[in-house]
Amino acid sequence: MEPLLIDAPSQALIALGQLLRASGYSFTAVTPETYRRNNARAQNREACDLRDAFGWNRPFAPGLLSSDLVLLLEKAGALGTSGELLISRVRYSTLGDHLFVHSAYPTVEDTSVFFGPDSYRFMSFVTRELAFERALPATRIIDVGCGTGIGGIVAGQLVEGSSVVLADINAQALAYAKVNAVLAGFDRAEFVESDIFSRVPGPFDIVLSNPPYMVDSLARVYRNGGAQNGSELSLRILEESLPRLRSGGRLLLYTGTAVIAGRDVFLERARRILDAGSFRFRYDEIDPDVFSEELEQPAYADVERIAAVSLVAYVH
Repeated sequence: MEPLLIDAPSQALIALGQLLRASGYSFTAVTPETYRRNNARAQNREACDLRDAFGWNRPFAPGLLSSDLVLLLEKAGALGTSGELLISRVRYSTLGDHLFVHSAYPTVEDTSVFFGPDSYRFMSFVTRELAFERALPATRIIDVGCGTGIGGIVAGQLVEGSSVVLADINAQALAYAKVNAVLAGFDRAEFVESDIFSRVPGPFDIVLSNPPYMVDSLARVYRNGGAQNGSELSLRILEESLPRLRSGGRLLLYTGTAVIAGRDVFLERARRILDAGSFRFRYDEIDPDVFSEELEQPAYADVERIAAVSLVAYVH
């Protein structure tokens, strides 16, 4: 595998993450609605410590952070202003021993890189499935739509000796994934800008994916799951992954589904794909009710709830 090329802004983000880790920094990423409600409180309008500045993403007075941290933010191109205060254009969140850089709040730009409760659920799902996995010679893993890289990094560390491809259509996601791989001490990853498998040669032993599954009126890449109540992208990944799996391989797909009149929309459509190829699969509802605020949007007028689900498909 070729040496990883890290540009100067990414090197600054790595150094910033290392300083935060050395300080004992810890922050659990939450939903956008929880960010909004917390930051709207009068006492939370300005950052008081590192968690406020890099976790809650609150504006801070020029003297709050050390000069080293401010300089690194400048070198990363991630130092902004909010009135007379400064603000970080990136956030850092922790997951176990890992530290992940991701986009600032609110994630309104098309190229935003999201990290939140779905990331934690995805990591738990991958860990449960691969905790006792043993790598065979030339075991290949791919994280499709890798975002921050959490799936591929965790899977690669669990399956010792495997090679990992982190693929995403968003160049900003790949830049952050590189930073996060270095922060995790993981050096067996290849980074590919690709629309699902379009620029990635197969086959693979394990395909992982946690794609966007919401209906987004702005069609932002990081958030929009497309048509069919937001399941279009997840179904496409399912359909394109199965032919890329070696015999004995698995697809680990974490996604969301709209439930309409008690019917699981994603499962109904996924079952048609899986039954057509006689694939074995397991399907679980991980969380019965996520992003409930979205039910107020016109696209969800007939939806009872949105659930987080996992699908494991096996190739004989």
